[in-house]
Amino acid sequence: MSMKMHVLSGGWLRMRKGVYLPGAPKEETLDLPVSCFLLRHAQGNVLFDTGCHPSVLEDAPARWGAMARVMQPIGKPEENLMYELQALGVQAEDIDVVVCSHLHSDHCGCNEFFRSATLVCHAAELRNAKAEDAAARGFLAVDWDHGFKTQCIEREHDLFGDSRITLLPLPGHTEGMVGALISLERDGDFVLASDAVPLMRNLDENLIPKNTWDTVRAEASFEEIRHLARGGAKVICGHDAEQWQQLRKGRETYQ
Repeated sequence: MSMKMHVLSGGWLRMRKGVYLPGAPKEETLDLPVSCFLLRHAQGNVLFDTGCHPSVLEDAPARWGAMARVMQPIGKPEENLMYELQALGVQAEDIDVVVCSHLHSDHCGCNEFFRSATLVCHAAELRNAKAEDAAARGFLAVDWDHGFKTQCIEREHDLFGDSRITLLPLPGHTEGMVGALISLERDGDFVLASDAVPLMRNLDENLIPKNTWDTVRAEASFEEIRHLARGGAKVICGHDAEQWQQLRKGRETYQ
């Protein structure tokens, strides 16, 4: 059975343009998609990131507190992972693994719904999310801390041992940032970059976003992703609206 990849919406955010593109006028904003992925593998259904919690569209401060001033949820209620899965006929209990690229709230907001899944994330990410100053750095326990069965990785990790889904540490945005190299029979290889490459312009013009934990490591991760792209892999960014319009989404799969 060949693997299928569904590109799904995890919501939309409005943020200051200068966060991602340093030098942009202060008043300019960007409307950003939050990308999530359902990978239907013979050994289980895998989610890569779960987007924003459905409630933030109505009342972001109630869940996110001060962070809601930096990230403003916008868009329609159905632009949310739980609606998207429902449209595919996939129930929460059908998900076997949830891979967290990192533990910021716009990437793990729907984790709580997948109680029968194993959570996979980088050990450094979990350590930072549990630190005393975690909330000030964007790690909100309401979104990531649900007491799930968790598998921590510290290096490259082949999820099912068949090179279909390989998790790649790509530190920079956060210490435990993880991307995924997806290998499909028909459509080839994809790098799910999440916030290691939020916008394609970041990679193309070597622009390090302001919300970066370590710029040196972020540049090294850029270089690793470029190496994969030179080998033929297509890079899918975490928040690129222009790229988002070009992707097959929902029922239209990559395989």
